[in-house]
Amino acid sequence: MSMYCIGDIQGCDEALGRLLDVIDFSPSRDTLYLLGDLVNRGPTSLEVLRRCIALGDAVRPLLGNHDLHLLTAAHGLRPAGKRDTLQAILQAPDRAALLDWLRRQPLAREHTTARGERLLMVHAGVLPTWDADTTLALAAQVEAVLRSDALPAFLATMYGNTPAAWSDDLAGADRLRVIVNALTRLRFCTPEGRMDFDSSESADTPPAGLVPWFDAPARQTAGTLVAFGHWSTLGHLDRPDLIGLDTGCVWGGCLSAVRFGDTLAQRELLQVHCRQEQPLK
Repeated sequence: MSMYCIGDIQGCDEALGRLLDVIDFSPSRDTLYLLGDLVNRGPTSLEVLRRCIALGDAVRPLLGNHDLHLLTAAHGLRPAGKRDTLQAILQAPDRAALLDWLRRQPLAREHTTARGERLLMVHAGVLPTWDADTTLALAAQVEAVLRSDALPAFLATMYGNTPAAWSDDLAGADRLRVIVNALTRLRFCTPEGRMDFDSSESADTPPAGLVPWFDAPARQTAGTLVAFGHWSTLGHLDRPDLIGLDTGCVWGGCLSAVRFGDTLAQRELLQVHCRQEQPLK
């Protein structure tokens, strides 16, 4: 029995199939966590969703910004972008079932090992003032709305860069928007946790006044292993308490998995090289 995390698939089902072969994945034996952005930009988003659903509880995804974009587009609330590759899903005969399955996935997950070690998983980042329990609790607030009749109204107000900082006093659409932005879009922030969405450079060269979210001082998730994707220019990151797994599959990089051993510190990187499905940014 093995446990894996896989980074951003972005509609590249052929690469996902090859990676599952490389890791010898068995749905009756193994557990596979997907770190968001299952769909979009790659050519076979429909096949990715159908594969995930067919594998049942062995595959445990979380939502990324592209997955939320699909839900928004399906409700007619956001126009298709020039690089979007979502039409096959939107025109599929099983569209309703696919979208219903997607809306029921969480924005954050945790896995606790038999030894009591804790793994927190998000698509993009965690604000420095949030610990693991706070992150999961705030994610659950958004998840409840995604699964409710309020979904269309929520999606209509989800986009925007403000408020840029968290406050416990936030309410309504502002509160939910900050949670979504942190968990699905965050790369850089100020040391105090004010989010920036204009920059996607390498973490080695942050813009003035900004730091990668995981390097913010006094980060409350320091000491808890956090696995995330979303940042293809960052590539694979492996630190004692951090795993970055967006290695640019759709851009001609790799699709990456980490296999954990008896402890979370025992981990192995497994990759397949991918065709370039999109021109480089």
